[in-house]
Amino acid sequence: MDSTLAKGLAVMEWMARQARACRVTDVALAFGMARSNAHRTLQTLVECGWAVQDADTSAYRPSLRLFELGAMVSEAADIGALLRPHLAALAQASGETIHLAVLDGAEIVYLDKFDSPLPVAAYSRIGGRAPACCVASGKAMLAAARLDATALRALFGTLQPHTPHSIVDFDALQAELERSRARGYAENREEWRLGVCGLGVPVFDARGTAVAAVGMSVPSIRFARTQARELSERIMACARDASATLGYRPATAPATPTRRRPA
Repeated sequence: MDSTLAKGLAVMEWMARQARACRVTDVALAFGMARSNAHRTLQTLVECGWAVQDADTSAYRPSLRLFELGAMVSEAADIGALLRPHLAALAQASGETIHLAVLDGAEIVYLDKFDSPLPVAAYSRIGGRAPACCVASGKAMLAAARLDATALRALFGTLQPHTPHSIVDFDALQAELERSRARGYAENREEWRLGVCGLGVPVFDARGTAVAAVGMSVPSIRFARTQARELSERIMACARDASATLGYRPATAPATPTRRRPA
């Protein structure tokens, strides 16, 4: 563990919990460090934009950057609550396992889920992770990000085979993402777990940014081509409604102006 980074984060959190501005001596006493070390830590936080120093009193306090990040995290957390009714409706209509996922680096994290009531069902858990290149919800978000093979290589490093069906070539992955973007949904055909297939569609916010993905996990025995087509239509409709809830309005072609008849 990087002790310098850990110390800086601890000081920043401690200051955020105080109901007043803090002096160098306060920090030194709270953390049992020399005043010079406390001063250096506080100045680093100021230079990095995480703290501000009062010109008159020389005391320090956290900057608004903490508030900004907190607001962003809170906004992300609220996505689950806003979109839950759409997931519930899709789960009831399809009978399959439905989940909401977000992209975190090279992985997706499951924020919410509805389990299938059917005897044979796919399994996932809230808070669980999966490689984004192997699951449909991850592919959907990668496709929306429009990453080329070079960017994918930088993100993943290497593509690990989890099943015999996993994509392990970056050019092949890029081509798969382009197909996903063109048809409006991504597929996973036993690439993460044998016997489990899936569909995924990105959810966009008001700025047109893909902030999450609706995913559907289906046992391979129920993923025949005809059923997959029907399920893809359902999940795309769900994602459209979810995006609309977040304020997304897809771009449309401008209306053709009506010509005025001469008077």
